Amino acid sequence: MSGSLLPVRQNLLAGLTTAFALVPEAMAFALVAHLNPLLGLYGAAIIAALTAAFGGRPGMISGAAGSMAVVIVALVVQHGTEYFLLTVLLGGLIQFLFGLLRLGKLVRMIPHPVMLGFVNGLAIVIAGSQLEHLRAPGGGWLGGSALYLMLGLALVAMLVVYLLPRVTRAMPSALAAIVAVSLIVWLFGLHTRTVGDIASIKGGLPALHWPVVPWTLDTLKIVFPYALVMAMVGLLETLLTLNLVDEITASEGQPNRECMALGAANLVSGLFGGMGGCAMIGQTMINLTSGGRTRLSGITAGVLVMCFVLFLSPLIERIPLAALFGVMLVVAQKTFAWGTLPLLRRLPRADALTIIAVTVITVLTNLATAVLCGVLIASLAFAWKHAERLSVSREDLPDGSRRYRLHGTLYFAATARLQAMFDVENDPPRVELDCSGAHLDDHSAIESIEALRRRYAQQGKQLQVTRLNDDCEALLMRVGGSEAH
Repeated sequence: MSGSLLPVRQNLLAGLTTAFALVPEAMAFALVAHLNPLLGLYGAAIIAALTAAFGGRPGMISGAAGSMAVVIVALVVQHGTEYFLLTVLLGGLIQFLFGLLRLGKLVRMIPHPVMLGFVNGLAIVIAGSQLEHLRAPGGGWLGGSALYLMLGLALVAMLVVYLLPRVTRAMPSALAAIVAVSLIVWLFGLHTRTVGDIASIKGGLPALHWPVVPWTLDTLKIVFPYALVMAMVGLLETLLTLNLVDEITASEGQPNRECMALGAANLVSGLFGGMGGCAMIGQTMINLTSGGRTRLSGITAGVLVMCFVLFLSPLIERIPLAALFGVMLVVAQKTFAWGTLPLLRRLPRADALTIIAVTVITVLTNLATAVLCGVLIASLAFAWKHAERLSVSREDLPDGSRRYRLHGTLYFAATARLQAMFDVENDPPRVELDCSGAHLDDHSAIESIEALRRRYAQQGKQLQVTRLNDDCEALLMRVGGSEAH
């Protein structure tokens, strides 16, 4: 095969493999949200194809995601599917505006320990979600021969994924694993759970459907909080996954373009009766490890999911869940940043705490809460550490006055430290504060200087602030009104 056709073949096969992995996940997430599984499949097909075609990160796979499904369960239960579809539309609009306002670059401010915690947390979530395949149809867990067969077939799938690349890379190992396990089940007539046991995937083309809800302010009050949370969770997961793909592929994506594409894809999905979605790290890893690097792989995955629904449902419904179970366990293992475990002992305590906290909170709650907590921990640690770097040196001048030289950045976290550095009671009547080696960063810094000046004034002494840079002097004069030279 010519070199020019090889990438096309790789991306087509990667898209096929990813499509197989999208189907059971989309169906399961729809059931979690108390929706018809077809809504999940429609959402997966539409969002995967559109974000791949127009997004800012080729190779990344988006679809109907569990993180999005979890946040709207209460809405569906209380108000029904029509309110849910309106929420998807509104959430998509928020995401589109987020990208249009060029706010996607804010993800660059998320610290690396938060990224590591995000990756590890999602790896655990991916592995944990696969345990649902071990549940019996009537409730409870599989046991006896049914359990051993499921685990045995999953082990076969895992071995194929791990070992095939050592022999050949002509076929994606995940696709080979699905095919191998399916053939074993068919040839030996084994009775094990299949995709069709979750629900039927047979359906027609999605039709344009405007949500049937009262178009009132009360309706907006109901759906807007859910839409906002859905949009923010989707954006966070998408942008963090984009960063991860950037690292894996050693290339740079376009976060704002991806936000706009994701918002537009959710709008279209909602208009055609599909679930909302975002980037899916598990399916993205399957696509990347299968050789998917271009837009073609994602478009292929979305188109094939729709083809499965329209034409190939009897065949797809016969795929053993054990095959997908094994493949996703490998994805979870490869997603987890195992290098962070020995690294935790060597990292600063704040960074180690951030990684652990984000991992645990991602597993127990949701990604948005985890990232917010992680950024908060990292920010507080940064503020505390840099506050400790503020220092002063003291010099007695020939005229009997005293000069303090301030070094470092003065901001809200360092103000208490500043006050403790001056001996107001024992200082001479005239004191100079030399700020040539310092920077006043915020209003708290200005207020701290003013408070120090007032302390000297109460003792009948004068504090003169000198040698500020232009920006700091302008800020001090404008906000503090203190004497500066």
